[in-house]
Amino acid sequence: MSGLRMLRRAAVAALLVVGAAACEQQGQGTAQGPKQERPPVEVGVTTVEARRLPVTVELPGRTSAYRVAEIRPQVDGIIRERLFREGGEVTAGQPLYRIDPKPYEAKLASARAELQKAQANVAATSAKAKRYRELLTSNAVSRQNYDDAVAAEKQAEADAAAARAAIEAAEINLNYTTVVSPIVGRIGKSAVSEGALVTANQATAMAVVQQLDPIYVDLSQSLSQLAQLRRDLAAGRVEGHGAEHPPVTVLLDTAGTAYPEKGELLFSDVTVETDTSTVQLRAMVPNPRAELLPGMFVRARVEQGVRENAILVPQQAVFRSADGEARVWLVGADDTVSPHAIETDKAVGNGWLVTGGLEPGDRIVVEGLQKIRPGTKVSAVPSKVQVVAELAPGTR
Repeated sequence: MSGLRMLRRAAVAALLVVGAAACEQQGQGTAQGPKQERPPVEVGVTTVEARRLPVTVELPGRTSAYRVAEIRPQVDGIIRERLFREGGEVTAGQPLYRIDPKPYEAKLASARAELQKAQANVAATSAKAKRYRELLTSNAVSRQNYDDAVAAEKQAEADAAAARAAIEAAEINLNYTTVVSPIVGRIGKSAVSEGALVTANQATAMAVVQQLDPIYVDLSQSLSQLAQLRRDLAAGRVEGHGAEHPPVTVLLDTAGTAYPEKGELLFSDVTVETDTSTVQLRAMVPNPRAELLPGMFVRARVEQGVRENAILVPQQAVFRSADGEARVWLVGADDTVSPHAIETDKAVGNGWLVTGGLEPGDRIVVEGLQKIRPGTKVSAVPSKVQVVAELAPGTR
Protein backbone atom coordinates (compact mmCIF):
# COMPACT_ATOMS: atom_id res chain seq x y z
CA MET A 1 0.00 0.00 0.00
CA SER A 2 2.84 2.32 0.80
CA GLY A 3 4.25 1.84 -2.76
CA LEU A 4 0.89 2.80 -4.32
CA ARG A 5 0.76 6.02 -2.25
CA MET A 6 4.21 6.98 -3.45
CA LEU A 7 3.20 6.56 -7.12
CA ARG A 8 0.11 8.72 -6.62
CA ARG A 9 2.12 11.46 -4.95
CA ALA A 10 4.68 11.45 -7.86
CA ALA A 11 1.90 11.72 -10.45
CA VAL A 12 0.28 14.65 -8.66
CA ALA A 13 3.62 16.42 -8.40
CA ALA A 14 4.25 16.03 -12.17
CA LEU A 15 0.82 17.48 -12.99
CA LEU A 16 1.50 20.46 -10.78
CA VAL A 17 4.84 21.12 -12.55
CA VAL A 18 3.22 20.95 -16.03
CA GLY A 19 0.43 23.27 -14.98
CA ALA A 20 2.88 25.78 -13.56
CA ALA A 21 4.89 25.77 -16.78
CA ALA A 22 1.78 26.31 -18.87
CA CYS A 23 0.72 29.22 -16.70
CA GLU A 24 4.20 30.73 -17.00
CA GLN A 25 4.16 30.48 -20.81
CA GLN A 26 0.65 31.98 -20.94
CA GLY A 27 1.78 34.83 -18.76
CA GLN A 28 4.77 35.48 -20.99
CA GLY A 29 2.59 35.45 -24.12
CA THR A 30 0.21 37.93 -22.56
CA ALA A 31 3.12 40.15 -21.60
CA GLN A 32 4.53 40.17 -25.19
CA GLY A 33 1.22 41.13 -26.74
CA PRO A 34 -0.10 40.15 -30.28
CA LYS A 35 2.30 38.97 -33.05
CA GLN A 36 3.75 41.88 -35.15
CA GLU A 37 3.82 42.01 -39.02
CA ARG A 38 7.18 41.48 -40.80
CA PRO A 39 8.77 44.66 -42.27
CA PRO A 40 8.91 45.08 -46.11
CA VAL A 41 11.80 43.32 -47.85
CA GLU A 42 14.21 45.63 -49.63
CA VAL A 43 14.75 44.61 -53.29
CA GLY A 44 16.38 46.17 -56.35
CA VAL A 45 13.75 47.14 -58.92
CA THR A 46 13.96 48.41 -62.50
CA THR A 47 11.24 50.11 -64.51
CA VAL A 48 10.56 48.67 -67.96
CA GLU A 49 11.31 51.09 -70.81
CA ALA A 50 10.93 50.84 -74.57
CA ARG A 51 14.03 51.59 -76.62
CA ARG A 52 15.31 51.65 -80.17
CA LEU A 53 17.35 48.46 -80.60
CA PRO A 54 19.61 47.65 -83.57
CA VAL A 55 18.95 44.17 -84.95
CA THR A 56 22.32 42.51 -85.26
CA VAL A 57 23.60 39.18 -86.47
CA GLU A 58 26.87 37.64 -85.38
CA LEU A 59 28.54 35.73 -88.19
CA PRO A 60 31.72 33.70 -88.55
CA GLY A 61 34.29 34.75 -91.10
CA ARG A 62 37.91 34.98 -92.19
CA THR A 63 40.06 37.92 -93.05
CA SER A 64 41.64 38.36 -96.47
CA ALA A 65 44.00 40.97 -97.88
CA TYR A 66 42.53 44.00 -99.64
CA ARG A 67 44.97 43.51 -102.53
CA VAL A 68 47.37 40.67 -103.32
CA ALA A 69 50.20 40.91 -105.88
CA GLU A 70 52.25 37.84 -106.76
CA ILE A 71 55.60 39.08 -108.02
CA ARG A 72 56.77 37.24 -111.15
CA PRO A 73 59.47 38.15 -113.69
CA GLN A 74 58.45 39.31 -117.14
CA VAL A 75 61.84 38.59 -118.72
CA ASP A 76 64.34 35.74 -118.45
CA GLY A 77 67.61 36.22 -116.63
CA ILE A 78 69.79 35.83 -113.56
CA ILE A 79 68.87 37.61 -110.31
CA ARG A 80 71.68 40.04 -109.47
CA GLU A 81 70.16 41.84 -106.46
CA ARG A 82 67.30 41.57 -103.98
CA LEU A 83 66.34 45.09 -102.99
CA PHE A 84 63.88 44.63 -100.09
CA ARG A 85 63.72 43.34 -96.52
CA GLU A 86 61.54 40.29 -96.09
CA GLY A 87 58.42 41.03 -94.06
CA GLY A 88 58.80 44.78 -94.52
CA GLU A 89 56.55 47.42 -95.98
CA VAL A 90 56.93 48.33 -99.66
CA THR A 91 55.45 51.10 -101.75
CA ALA A 92 53.95 51.01 -105.22
CA GLY A 93 56.75 51.17 -107.80
CA GLN A 94 59.50 50.24 -105.31
CA PRO A 95 62.24 48.06 -106.90
CA LEU A 96 62.28 44.53 -105.46
CA TYR A 97 64.70 42.56 -107.69
CA ARG A 98 67.25 43.42 -110.33
CA ILE A 99 67.78 40.94 -113.18
CA ASP A 100 71.03 41.02 -115.16
CA PRO A 101 70.34 43.81 -117.72
CA LYS A 102 73.29 43.29 -120.07
CA PRO A 103 71.56 41.00 -122.64
CA TYR A 104 68.68 43.50 -122.87
CA GLU A 105 71.01 46.49 -123.16
CA ALA A 106 72.64 44.73 -126.13
CA LYS A 107 69.24 44.09 -127.74
CA LEU A 108 68.33 47.74 -127.30
CA ALA A 109 71.58 48.85 -128.94
CA SER A 110 70.96 46.46 -131.85
CA ALA A 111 67.43 47.80 -132.30
CA ARG A 112 68.70 51.35 -132.39
CA ALA A 113 71.26 50.41 -135.03
CA GLU A 114 68.53 48.80 -137.11
CA LEU A 115 66.55 52.03 -136.87
CA GLN A 116 69.48 54.05 -138.14
CA LYS A 117 69.90 51.65 -141.05
CA ALA A 118 66.18 51.87 -141.84
CA GLN A 119 66.22 55.65 -141.64
CA ALA A 120 69.16 55.80 -144.08
CA ASN A 121 67.26 53.56 -146.48
CA VAL A 122 64.20 55.80 -146.15
CA ALA A 123 66.27 58.83 -147.11
CA ALA A 124 67.69 57.09 -150.20
CA THR A 125 64.40 55.68 -151.44
CA SER A 126 62.54 58.94 -150.80
CA ALA A 127 65.05 60.88 -152.89
CA LYS A 128 64.84 58.34 -155.70
CA ALA A 129 61.05 58.42 -155.70
CA LYS A 130 61.10 62.24 -155.79
CA ARG A 131 63.44 62.28 -158.83
CA TYR A 132 61.35 59.69 -160.68
CA ARG A 133 58.22 61.75 -160.01
CA GLU A 134 59.83 64.75 -161.72
CA LEU A 135 61.15 62.67 -164.63
CA LEU A 136 57.82 60.95 -165.14
CA THR A 137 56.23 64.19 -166.34
CA SER A 138 58.74 64.34 -169.24
CA ASN A 139 58.52 60.59 -169.86
CA ALA A 140 62.22 60.26 -168.97
CA VAL A 141 61.38 57.16 -166.86
CA SER A 142 58.73 54.59 -167.30
CA ARG A 143 55.67 54.40 -165.11
CA GLN A 144 56.83 51.02 -163.84
CA ASN A 145 60.16 52.41 -162.64
CA TYR A 146 58.35 55.19 -160.82
CA ASP A 147 55.95 52.74 -159.14
CA ASP A 148 58.90 50.59 -158.04
CA ALA A 149 60.61 53.64 -156.55
CA VAL A 150 57.47 54.62 -154.62
CA ALA A 151 57.06 51.04 -153.33
CA ALA A 152 60.69 50.95 -152.21
CA GLU A 153 60.14 54.22 -150.36
CA LYS A 154 57.12 52.87 -148.52
CA GLN A 155 58.97 49.63 -147.71
CA ALA A 156 61.83 51.64 -146.21
CA GLU A 157 59.37 53.67 -144.11
CA ALA A 158 57.78 50.43 -142.86
CA ASP A 159 61.21 49.06 -141.96
CA ALA A 160 61.92 52.23 -140.00
CA ALA A 161 58.61 51.92 -138.13
CA ALA A 162 59.42 48.28 -137.30
CA ALA A 163 62.84 49.37 -136.04
CA ARG A 164 61.23 51.99 -133.79
CA ALA A 165 58.85 49.32 -132.41
CA ALA A 166 61.80 47.02 -131.78
CA ILE A 167 63.50 49.81 -129.84
CA GLU A 168 60.35 50.30 -127.74
CA ALA A 169 60.12 46.54 -127.03
CA ALA A 170 63.80 46.43 -126.13
CA GLU A 171 63.38 49.39 -123.76
CA ILE A 172 60.38 47.70 -122.12
CA ASN A 173 62.29 44.47 -121.63
CA LEU A 174 65.23 46.40 -120.25
CA ASN A 175 62.92 48.14 -117.77
CA TYR A 176 61.50 44.74 -116.78
CA THR A 177 64.94 43.73 -115.55
CA THR A 178 64.07 45.86 -112.52
CA VAL A 179 61.13 44.07 -110.86
CA VAL A 180 58.94 46.53 -108.94
CA SER A 181 55.99 46.22 -106.56
CA PRO A 182 52.68 47.09 -108.26
CA ILE A 183 50.95 47.92 -104.96
CA VAL A 184 51.68 49.25 -101.49
CA GLY A 185 51.68 46.65 -98.74
CA ARG A 186 53.69 44.14 -96.77
CA ILE A 187 55.96 41.73 -98.61
CA GLY A 188 56.56 38.17 -97.47
CA LYS A 189 59.57 35.93 -97.81
CA SER A 190 61.56 35.75 -101.03
CA ALA A 191 61.38 32.51 -103.02
CA VAL A 192 64.59 33.30 -104.95
CA SER A 193 67.99 34.68 -104.08
CA GLU A 194 70.88 36.26 -105.96
CA GLY A 195 72.16 34.01 -108.73
CA ALA A 196 68.84 32.25 -109.33
CA LEU A 197 67.60 31.85 -112.90
CA VAL A 198 64.09 33.15 -113.47
CA THR A 199 61.90 32.95 -116.56
CA ALA A 200 59.18 35.20 -117.87
CA ASN A 201 55.73 34.52 -116.36
CA GLN A 202 56.95 31.51 -114.39
CA ALA A 203 54.43 29.62 -112.24
CA THR A 204 56.27 30.22 -108.95
CA ALA A 205 56.04 33.72 -107.55
CA MET A 206 59.28 35.31 -106.42
CA ALA A 207 57.45 37.03 -103.54
CA VAL A 208 53.95 38.11 -102.54
CA VAL A 209 52.88 41.62 -101.55
CA GLN A 210 49.63 42.06 -99.60
CA GLN A 211 47.85 45.31 -98.80
CA LEU A 212 46.45 44.97 -95.26
CA ASP A 213 44.90 48.40 -94.71
CA PRO A 214 41.99 48.20 -95.16
CA ILE A 215 41.30 44.47 -94.90
CA TYR A 216 38.39 42.32 -96.05
CA VAL A 217 36.33 40.13 -93.72
CA ASP A 218 34.43 37.43 -95.63
CA LEU A 219 31.37 36.25 -93.66
CA SER A 220 28.82 33.44 -93.97
CA GLN A 221 25.14 33.86 -93.08
CA SER A 222 22.72 30.94 -92.96
CA LEU A 223 19.56 30.96 -95.04
CA SER A 224 17.44 30.55 -91.89
CA GLN A 225 18.85 33.77 -90.42
CA LEU A 226 18.27 35.61 -93.68
CA ALA A 227 14.70 34.25 -93.95
CA GLN A 228 13.90 35.31 -90.35
CA LEU A 229 15.14 38.84 -91.04
CA ARG A 230 12.98 39.08 -94.16
CA ARG A 231 9.91 37.88 -92.21
CA ASP A 232 10.53 40.48 -89.50
CA LEU A 233 10.92 43.20 -92.12
CA ALA A 234 7.72 42.12 -93.89
CA ALA A 235 5.76 42.00 -90.61
CA GLY A 236 7.00 45.43 -89.53
CA ARG A 237 8.71 44.14 -86.40
CA VAL A 238 12.01 45.37 -87.79
CA GLU A 239 12.79 48.38 -89.95
CA GLY A 240 15.47 48.13 -92.61
CA HIS A 241 18.85 49.72 -91.97
CA GLY A 242 18.91 53.11 -93.65
CA ALA A 243 22.64 53.14 -94.36
CA GLU A 244 23.90 52.02 -97.76
CA HIS A 245 26.74 50.15 -96.04
CA PRO A 246 25.63 48.90 -92.58
CA PRO A 247 28.27 49.11 -89.83
CA VAL A 248 30.23 46.00 -88.84
CA THR A 249 32.00 45.25 -85.55
CA VAL A 250 34.73 42.60 -85.60
CA LEU A 251 35.08 40.35 -82.53
CA LEU A 252 38.61 39.07 -82.08
CA ASP A 253 38.19 36.09 -79.73
CA THR A 254 35.72 33.85 -77.94
CA ALA A 255 35.45 36.40 -75.12
CA GLY A 256 33.89 38.84 -77.59
CA THR A 257 36.66 41.46 -77.50
CA ALA A 258 35.65 44.10 -80.02
CA TYR A 259 38.19 45.36 -82.55
CA PRO A 260 38.39 49.16 -82.09
CA GLU A 261 37.97 50.05 -85.76
CA LYS A 262 34.43 49.96 -87.17
CA GLY A 263 33.99 48.46 -90.62
CA GLU A 264 31.21 48.51 -93.19
CA LEU A 265 29.35 45.85 -95.13
CA LEU A 266 30.15 46.09 -98.84
CA PHE A 267 27.77 43.55 -100.36
CA SER A 268 25.82 40.34 -99.87
CA ASP A 269 26.26 37.66 -102.50
CA VAL A 270 23.28 36.38 -104.50
CA THR A 271 24.56 32.82 -104.77
CA VAL A 272 23.89 30.17 -102.11
CA GLU A 273 26.71 27.81 -101.16
CA THR A 274 25.08 24.43 -101.84
CA ASP A 275 27.19 22.44 -99.38
CA THR A 276 26.56 24.76 -96.40
CA SER A 277 23.29 26.56 -97.33
CA THR A 278 24.89 29.90 -96.58
CA VAL A 279 25.23 33.24 -98.32
CA GLN A 280 28.57 35.04 -98.45
CA LEU A 281 28.94 38.63 -97.24
CA ARG A 282 31.99 40.85 -97.47
CA ALA A 283 32.92 43.65 -95.08
CA MET A 284 35.79 46.11 -95.25
CA VAL A 285 37.53 47.11 -92.01
CA PRO A 286 40.28 49.71 -91.42
CA ASN A 287 43.50 48.06 -90.25
CA PRO A 288 46.03 50.86 -89.67
CA ARG A 289 48.10 48.91 -87.12
CA ALA A 290 47.98 45.60 -89.02
CA GLU A 291 46.34 43.86 -86.05
CA LEU A 292 44.22 41.81 -88.44
CA LEU A 293 46.21 39.45 -90.64
CA PRO A 294 44.98 37.49 -93.67
CA GLY A 295 43.53 34.10 -92.81
CA MET A 296 42.45 34.95 -89.24
CA PHE A 297 39.20 33.41 -87.99
CA VAL A 298 36.97 36.12 -86.50
CA ARG A 299 33.35 36.81 -85.77
CA ALA A 300 31.62 39.97 -86.89
CA ARG A 301 28.46 41.67 -85.69
CA VAL A 302 26.48 43.20 -88.56
CA GLU A 303 23.61 45.65 -88.05
CA GLN A 304 20.83 44.57 -90.41
CA GLY A 305 17.89 46.60 -89.15
CA VAL A 306 16.29 48.43 -86.22
CA ARG A 307 13.56 47.24 -83.82
CA GLU A 308 11.52 50.15 -82.51
CA ASN A 309 9.97 50.08 -78.99
CA ALA A 310 12.01 47.05 -77.95
CA ILE A 311 11.85 45.94 -74.31
CA LEU A 312 15.00 44.64 -72.64
CA VAL A 313 15.19 43.28 -69.10
CA PRO A 314 18.29 42.14 -67.18
CA GLN A 315 18.95 38.42 -67.52
CA GLN A 316 19.13 37.94 -63.75
CA ALA A 317 15.56 39.22 -63.41
CA VAL A 318 14.21 36.28 -65.45
CA PHE A 319 13.65 32.84 -63.93
CA ARG A 320 12.01 29.66 -65.17
CA SER A 321 8.95 27.89 -63.76
CA ALA A 322 8.72 24.13 -63.41
CA ASP A 323 7.28 23.87 -66.93
CA GLY A 324 10.11 25.99 -68.40
CA GLU A 325 8.07 29.18 -68.79
CA ALA A 326 10.00 32.45 -68.48
CA ARG A 327 8.82 34.65 -65.60
CA VAL A 328 9.68 37.79 -63.68
CA TRP A 329 8.64 39.13 -60.30
CA LEU A 330 6.22 42.00 -60.98
CA VAL A 331 5.84 44.71 -58.32
CA GLY A 332 2.24 45.80 -57.99
CA ALA A 333 0.81 49.20 -57.05
CA ASP A 334 0.58 48.06 -53.41
CA ASP A 335 4.30 47.09 -53.42
CA THR A 336 3.58 43.38 -53.27
CA VAL A 337 5.24 41.00 -55.71
CA SER A 338 3.81 38.26 -57.85
CA PRO A 339 5.31 35.99 -60.55
CA HIS A 340 4.42 37.08 -64.08
CA ALA A 341 4.86 35.11 -67.33
CA ILE A 342 6.73 36.76 -70.23
CA GLU A 343 7.85 35.83 -73.75
CA THR A 344 11.55 36.16 -74.60
CA ASP A 345 13.19 36.18 -78.01
CA LYS A 346 16.95 36.16 -77.55
CA ALA A 347 19.80 37.31 -75.36
CA VAL A 348 20.99 40.84 -76.09
CA GLY A 349 24.10 41.78 -74.15
CA ASN A 350 23.38 41.15 -70.48
CA GLY A 351 19.62 41.26 -71.05
CA TRP A 352 16.71 39.41 -72.63
CA LEU A 353 14.65 40.82 -75.48
CA VAL A 354 11.01 40.54 -74.32
CA THR A 355 8.32 40.18 -76.99
CA GLY A 356 5.28 39.74 -74.74
CA GLY A 357 4.04 40.03 -71.17
CA LEU A 358 5.51 43.41 -70.20
CA GLU A 359 4.61 47.01 -70.91
CA PRO A 360 6.63 50.21 -70.47
CA GLY A 361 6.24 51.41 -66.89
CA ASP A 362 6.02 47.95 -65.30
CA ARG A 363 8.33 47.42 -62.32
CA ILE A 364 10.22 44.14 -62.00
CA VAL A 365 12.55 42.80 -59.31
CA VAL A 366 16.18 42.45 -60.36
CA GLU A 367 18.06 42.08 -57.06
CA GLY A 368 16.93 40.18 -53.99
CA LEU A 369 14.88 37.49 -55.73
CA GLN A 370 15.87 34.89 -53.14
CA LYS A 371 14.17 36.90 -50.36
CA ILE A 372 10.66 37.11 -51.81
CA ARG A 373 7.59 34.91 -52.22
CA PRO A 374 4.22 35.58 -53.87
CA GLY A 375 2.48 38.36 -51.97
CA THR A 376 5.64 39.58 -50.21
CA LYS A 377 5.57 43.26 -49.30
CA VAL A 378 8.71 44.91 -50.65
CA SER A 379 10.59 48.17 -50.33
CA ALA A 380 11.64 48.98 -53.89
CA VAL A 381 14.96 50.71 -54.49
CA PRO A 382 16.46 51.40 -57.94
CA SER A 383 18.56 48.51 -59.17
CA LYS A 384 22.22 49.06 -60.01
CA VAL A 385 22.01 46.52 -62.84
CA GLN A 386 21.68 48.13 -66.26
CA VAL A 387 21.13 46.38 -69.58
CA VAL A 388 24.07 46.95 -71.91
CA ALA A 389 22.86 45.91 -75.36
CA GLU A 390 26.13 46.78 -77.15
CA LEU A 391 27.91 43.78 -75.60
CA ALA A 392 25.42 41.33 -77.02
CA PRO A 393 26.28 38.57 -79.46
CA GLY A 394 23.26 38.90 -81.75
CA THR A 395 21.97 35.53 -82.89
CA ARG A 396 19.18 36.33 -85.28
